[in-house]
Amino acid sequence: MPAKNAVAVNTDANISEEDQARGGVYAILGAVLARPCNEEIRALIASIATDDAPTSDALPWAQLKTELAGSDLSELSQEYHDLFIGLGRGELLPYGSVYLTGFLQEKPLAELRTDLKGLGFETREGTHEPEDHAGALCEVMSIMSAASNEFTHDTQKAFFEQHLGSWMTAFFDDLIKARDSGFYRAVGEFGKAFIRIEKQYFDMEV
Repeated sequence: MPAKNAVAVNTDANISEEDQARGGVYAILGAVLARPCNEEIRALIASIATDDAPTSDALPWAQLKTELAGSDLSELSQEYHDLFIGLGRGELLPYGSVYLTGFLQEKPLAELRTDLKGLGFETREGTHEPEDHAGALCEVMSIMSAASNEFTHDTQKAFFEQHLGSWMTAFFDDLIKARDSGFYRAVGEFGKAFIRIEKQYFDMEV
């Protein structure tokens, strides 16, 4: 996981509005997937003005906000635990290696670690989750998207296609269908829509 604050969105004037918006969406997904929702995350999502955002029409913002606003934080914490932690393991395993190979900590994780090191990312001290956790990968893309003057379009595209686009749609589909999903069903719908937008974005010539 990156040793940087992935929730803070870059407001550099040299970064396009679209890239800042992309970074913000990735930051939100990283926040809700990496840990149980708390009051800070709920306030952040509630405060976001989406009417003028480049992706506002294509993403189910209203559903995400409504589901989160009407949820009890303790129930959200239990939902997160049931989905991703459980007794021994949760209902879902949100790791790239699992979706790409069927097993934890396989070759895709080793390749990811090599790429992260090459891009200058370091794992936070005290981190226990593998770097191919869905939340951690969204945090990385948040930083890259909101710093497009440092991480080029081609760099972002290569990272996305290998480490996120190859499996995250399947993960969000599973999150939507999961037995224990309530609020996280809305996260799944939101995440699936955003991954679709990102695939279209990277298919465009720049």
